[in-house]
Amino acid sequence: MKKTDNKGVTGRREALKILGIGSAALVTGGLLNASAPNNPAQAAMQKAPAGLPPIKIKSVKAIGVKSNPEGRGSNLIVVKVETTEPGLYGLGCATFTQRAEVVVSAINNYMSEFCVGRDADNIEDMWQSFYVSSYWRNGPVLNNAISGLDQALWDIKGKRANMPVYQLLGGKCRFAVDTYTSVSGSTPEDIADKVLKQMEAGQRHVRIQIGGYGGVGTIGADPDFKKAGFGLEKDQYMDDQAYIRAVPKMFEGVRKICGEQIELCHDIHERCQPMDVINMCRNLEEYRPFFIEDPLSPENTHWWKQMRESTIVPFAQGELFNNINEFVGPMSNHYFDYIRIHVSQIGGITPAMKIARLGEWFNVRTIWHGPGDVSPVGHSAQAHIDLATWNFGLQEAGGVFSDYLRELFPGCCTKENGYVIVNENPGLGIDINEKLAAKYPINNNAGNWTVRKKDGTIIRP
Repeated sequence: MKKTDNKGVTGRREALKILGIGSAALVTGGLLNASAPNNPAQAAMQKAPAGLPPIKIKSVKAIGVKSNPEGRGSNLIVVKVETTEPGLYGLGCATFTQRAEVVVSAINNYMSEFCVGRDADNIEDMWQSFYVSSYWRNGPVLNNAISGLDQALWDIKGKRANMPVYQLLGGKCRFAVDTYTSVSGSTPEDIADKVLKQMEAGQRHVRIQIGGYGGVGTIGADPDFKKAGFGLEKDQYMDDQAYIRAVPKMFEGVRKICGEQIELCHDIHERCQPMDVINMCRNLEEYRPFFIEDPLSPENTHWWKQMRESTIVPFAQGELFNNINEFVGPMSNHYFDYIRIHVSQIGGITPAMKIARLGEWFNVRTIWHGPGDVSPVGHSAQAHIDLATWNFGLQEAGGVFSDYLRELFPGCCTKENGYVIVNENPGLGIDINEKLAAKYPINNNAGNWTVRKKDGTIIRP
């Protein structure tokens, strides 16, 4: 038996030697030698393309369109970037609905001239160069313009690679994008009834509000500043103390009716004083809010340390931040739990991904801002980021669009059982019907964001 085994071992050793010699021969003088004459592997490599040919930006323009064909709703702005490759273009969201015409001017009068002739592939270089091109930087006008450009360039890159953008960002971390939706009402019972309907539709997270932000339009009436003729007739009124008392009662009522299975959120919208918010959040702890959104205005960020140490309620913050550097301190100090970014406000996919990656190191998750003043193009861009970001937390809205918007933006995301679903088309997977858009141009209606206390003092959102 031993003799037979030795022969077997010897045979295997000899075979390995032969294979080794053969492999070496192939490497040094055969098929694997790239410099060998008449090498079929080398010939195939020479025939293969050396990558995609370079393309340049041919034109950049803004497309402004109303979100509602009847003229109400938001001013939506989309950037269209055309390239020197015939038929290849990209779209991005640049919506700043309150100052839409100024953003359109920035795109058409400054961005176009800056971008034409530049390499469409170099997204990071394009972002950095346009960011500093006016010397003074930041602010929603510049950032929304650059966001539209940035998203459009990612759209182009995805189309060239024949891949959805989420694949270029690292591929899927989840099968779809979980969302929260918002409901409001005048009483806890009214709000609870609407929450139950959302639960039946498959929602796992619902943001609950009393009337408008801060109870505007529901809590309080006939303020003294209007009796005195102070301000404008259309100025809104907020009774901040009545609102602070009403929110815990709202949570209590909704929890009793809807139970513990649904996750409840609430948006303060930066409208209250820090100590009032702290006291309110302490009263909310027993109702286990999923997050409380925007507890502090940008002018009060120095309160974050005390805010965080005073309550265990999770916070979502950041939709009014203009610069990615504004997130570094709060995230590294664990002041809030969710990154609340308006992707157009921050400058597009490129900076949003940087903030998301930074958040991963501090266990801070993302909840991108997604109201009606984000175009379907912007919602698509956010959903692609959501799919590829490990520390994704939740997404506001998305996937629910009117028939008009779906005709205006073919390829819109869809929503199933509370999840946003993107199509698998290359790029952002969405287009725009420019002929339809031309029928419903934007206007200078900025909406009414003027809210006052009883004596007429302006409340800051």
